[in-house]
Amino acid sequence: MAVHEDNILILDFGSQYTQLIARRIREFNVYSEILPCTATLDEIKSKQPKGIILSGGPSSVYAKDAPKPDFGLFDLGVPVLGICYGMQLITDHFGGHVAAATHREFGRAELTIDHAAGLFDTLGGHSTVWMSHGDRIDRQPEGFVPIAHTANAPVAAFWNEQRRVWGLQFHPEVVHTPDGTTMLENFAFTISGCKPSWTMSNFVESEIARIREQVGASQVICALSGGVDSSVAAVLVHKAIGDQLTCVFVNNGLLRKGEAEKVVATFRDHMGMKLVFADEADRFMKRLAGVTDPEQKRKIIGNVFIDIFDAEAAKRDDVDFLVQGTLYPDVIESISFKGPSATIKTHHNVGGLPEDMKFSLIEPFRELFKDEVRAIGRELGVPHEIISRQPFPGPGLGIRILGEVTAERVALLQEADAIVLEEVKAAGLYESIWQSFAVLLPVKSVGVMGDERTYENAVVLRAVNSVDGMTADWVHLPYDLLANISNRIINEVRGINRVCYDISSKPPGTIEWE
Repeated sequence: MAVHEDNILILDFGSQYTQLIARRIREFNVYSEILPCTATLDEIKSKQPKGIILSGGPSSVYAKDAPKPDFGLFDLGVPVLGICYGMQLITDHFGGHVAAATHREFGRAELTIDHAAGLFDTLGGHSTVWMSHGDRIDRQPEGFVPIAHTANAPVAAFWNEQRRVWGLQFHPEVVHTPDGTTMLENFAFTISGCKPSWTMSNFVESEIARIREQVGASQVICALSGGVDSSVAAVLVHKAIGDQLTCVFVNNGLLRKGEAEKVVATFRDHMGMKLVFADEADRFMKRLAGVTDPEQKRKIIGNVFIDIFDAEAAKRDDVDFLVQGTLYPDVIESISFKGPSATIKTHHNVGGLPEDMKFSLIEPFRELFKDEVRAIGRELGVPHEIISRQPFPGPGLGIRILGEVTAERVALLQEADAIVLEEVKAAGLYESIWQSFAVLLPVKSVGVMGDERTYENAVVLRAVNSVDGMTADWVHLPYDLLANISNRIINEVRGINRVCYDISSKPPGTIEWE
């Protein structure tokens, strides 16, 4: 991607929140890019950053394998902000002391601001912040001045005016730090001197140019699911290369009720895009027979997808590229993205791809969040019905059916899930909820219908709100709505006699059950 005149560079030390920092900066219309913490000084300088942020991370600075940056970055003459682990790195490098905290600090804390300027400009004397650390700054380095504290962290923030280096022991990027946006704005604008010149329109222009350069005269196929991400990716790539793009829509037998027909009608009939419809439900079912492990399911589904694309590409000349609508939350939960982060679970877009895959990937949204992709969709004129769709996982209902996936169990869940969506839409809540769906459990329970005993399946309803998919809270759906959904599922879907509601948040749970 081209160098942006005004940008904030982030070095990733493995925090699950790293991309949230970039997202917050981008919300100010300032370009932000992430590099691994192992980036060389030349790589850092090549980005010509106006400011540098050192992310948090799971390590202790005193651990044998603790990740360290090229400390020459402090001599570049640009402001540096260390967050959590980043602050501890600064402390250790400049001769301060980091020690294990007497009480580990996780969650909300009351911050007392001792110097309301710079990062804390326009803020009052107190602010609620989100802590997530087991170590604390025991002694700040020489030349650094403490500017805020909490009951458990005597140095919760510091700065060195001469070096233009700041440190925060808490996470300003998360929504649980209400004034965090102001702090990051102060760093981007007041301290680093950036101008708000980066927009989704700029992103679209640069991606179109990049895709054209990458593709050249080659043919491209797109893994089209009909969801927000792949749909907007298809429209973006189509805008870049036109009929060099062929969309391949695979019916894997794990789609929502009526989904296949809707996708074909939208993209082939209404949007005039080249579309191949591959009805491969039986093939997926055969490969998934007897499989109950979630990771194995995901990888099987990913591999079968690629087998199908291989076959479709073989029918065409010069197909060298595969488009996917992969988002950053998919990536960060699957692999260590830029820094030493922990694997949560594999996404079929990311972890299910074989090493000998014949295509080069085009993933224009790999470092973006869902709301940013929706903004790009609006910029491209994608229909609102598509942009507003709730996220649907790549492996489809295969990871919402716990235990073995069979055609019969898919049919059960399709009917139940359709009722959930119908009722949520009828209540006017569909677009205000991040995701709402049903999960089929691998258990049966005793019930009674009429005067007869039943022994049938149980489903769980899941409804969550989220901004970016990284964290989520369960939705307090109205009791009347829950009652309507439950009554309809039990009365209309033969084979289900019990409906439960999932009140888990992320973390500690994930949004999907598998």
